[in-house]
This record gives sequence, C-alpha cells and structure tokens, in this order.
Amino acid sequence: MAAAPSMAAAIAASLPAPSTAPTPAAPTHEAIPASMAKVIDLEADIPLTCVQLDGMVVSKIIKHARESQGSSAHGILLGLDLDGTLEVSNSFALPQHINDDDDKSVKGIARYQASMLRSLKEVQADDSIIGFYQAMSLGSFYNQSLVETQAIQQDKLRHGGIVLVHDISQTARGNAAFRAFRLTRAFFDAYKRNNFSTDSLISHRLTFSSILEEVPIKIRTSPLLGAFLETLSAPSTSPVSEPSSASAQASVALPPSFSVLNLGTNDVNKNLEQVIEAMDAYKTEEGNIAYNQRQIAREKAKADAYVAKRKEDNAARLAQGLAPLPEEDVSRLFKIPPEPSRLESMMLLGRIDAYSKTLEETSSTGLVKMYAARGTANV
Repeated sequence: MAAAPSMAAAIAASLPAPSTAPTPAAPTHEAIPASMAKVIDLEADIPLTCVQLDGMVVSKIIKHARESQGSSAHGILLGLDLDGTLEVSNSFALPQHINDDDDKSVKGIARYQASMLRSLKEVQADDSIIGFYQAMSLGSFYNQSLVETQAIQQDKLRHGGIVLVHDISQTARGNAAFRAFRLTRAFFDAYKRNNFSTDSLISHRLTFSSILEEVPIKIRTSPLLGAFLETLSAPSTSPVSEPSSASAQASVALPPSFSVLNLGTNDVNKNLEQVIEAMDAYKTEEGNIAYNQRQIAREKAKADAYVAKRKEDNAARLAQGLAPLPEEDVSRLFKIPPEPSRLESMMLLGRIDAYSKTLEETSSTGLVKMYAARGTANV
C-alpha cells in the first residue's frame, strides 16, 4: 500500500481544479423536458446506488494484481455515471516506484496518467475518471493513504467516485472478491475540518466501521467474454472414441486443479502474523496518544496553576489597595500541544477487524479439511 500517496498526488494533479479566472457568459440552452429530467442528471442530484463493472475490467484488474505479486497494484477506473449508476467500462494500471516519497516519482505517475488519458481520448474511448482500484490481501484495506486518495476524488469528481478493492488472497482460492466503497458524509466532514479529536469522533459518531460505506456491485459480461470463459470451463470433445490418457488430458481446456487438497495452514499462519502485527501497531499508537495526553494534561495543570496564583496575587494586591497585575496570555507562556488525532487508531482497528474476519473464514474451512484428512488417514 506504499504506492497510494503517489497515486493520490497523481489523481489530484489530473483532476480538474476549480477555476478562479472570470468565465464568459454561459450560452442559453433549452430546458430539459420533464420526462428526461430523471435520466439526464446534470447536477448530480440522483444518489449513487450501484457500481456496474465490465467483465473485461474485472479480468484486467485480476491480471494486474496477479502479475504484481502483492497488494501494491493500483490503477484508475474510467467510465460514466448515469442515472445513479457508475458504469466502469475501462481501467488502466499505474506504474509502481520504489521511492514513493520522491517528488520525481509523483510527477512521473502524473505524467503517465495524463498521457494515458490523452491516448484514450484520441481513440474515442472513455477517458472520464470515476474512481480508482487497489489490491489488498486478507481483507484489509484500511489505511490513511487510501482515505486521502478517496477524499480527493470525493471532493472533485461529479458523484464523488468510488474506490474498488480487490482481495488477491480470495482470488487465489478461486473467489474473485471485489468491493466498492466511498467515504461517509460524517467522516468526510471531519476529514475536511482535519479534526479527529475525541470530541469530534463523539459528535460525528465515528468508528472504524463508519469510515466507508459500501456500494453494491454488478458485473456485466459481454457474449464474447462469456463464450471465452465457457471454452475454459468446458472440456472439448475428441473425435476418437477411446483416447489415451495423455490425449484425454490435453483435450481438457483447463488442467486439473489440486487446490482443494490444500489444508490452508499457510494462510492461517500468515493471517495470524498480520493480526499480531496490527495489534502491536495499535498498542504502539495508543501508547503515543496516551503520552501526548499526559503532556497536554501536565501543561494544562501548569497553566491553571499559574492563572489561580495570579488571581490570588491580584486579590491580595486589591486588599492592600494596590493595582492588580495585568492579565497575560496563558497560551504564550505555556505551549499546550494540540490533542492528537485518532485517525490512525481507527484505521488500525479496522485492519484488525478485517484480519480477524478473514481468519475466522479461513480457519473454519481449514479445520474442516484437517478433520476430514484425519478421518481419511484413520480409514
């Protein structure tokens, strides 16, 4: 997930910025008929209810994630928003760089993205950005970089855009897992205010489960893609009545898979390691927050003690008929640090929850396989 900051900067550079120059007078247009008002949604009044993925987009994302061999695969989604549905018709991958903090990497990704959009426009293909996709592993996609990228989109795109997450660990088990998300209004409001203090979380009723809201997904496949998948899944008939074993195996489009014999112990071990790492990171983050809070309480106590002492001195001076001492700005005398943000803690809690749910699924399946293997061995 280290490439997400560069992707956020690239998306911010390519998305249209609000213009400050005076614009010429807009031409007059005829009013849209009432019968077409619900279809032609110029002001984005129709709420987003569904994301429709083209089958070729699904294949391209799976191929990109498999070739990247990790959860760093990310790219741009292109398409059209129509009548409350985001129709994702195309996508392209963004390059990966080793040093994503380098400004040259950010500019390189932005130039590559702009070049791809120009090329798509020249061939009259869809070149409107409606979101981005991100590969993940073991169901965990909560991180600050993804939130920042989605916040940029949600602020500039017409319907806010979506982030499409693809679980490569589920795909390895034969399940093409895709989920679409966008930021909730409460979290987006707190993000724009850049305030994730305890009072802000309470007022917005924010937890890790209310950061993102899921949007339903539909996958549309063309007849050509359906026919291609059918040829992969169905064995081809041989004109020979009794083919040999070698020719019979060659006649099958897909080779036999022995993945069902895998007990899944490796996935459980890896999942447990991720849970432990996330819990250690959460414990460290909570320790840092507790340390900052103790510093804040210590400085506030010093400021309160100074104010109380100044009041006592002024009361004594007034009793003696002397002029009171002038009041001083406490914030200038005592540097009270701001309350630490709890955004990272929320992200880590979401990561732990995702890892735990995936561990529950994989461990239950693995236990059933282990008991079945044990029973077969005893027989």
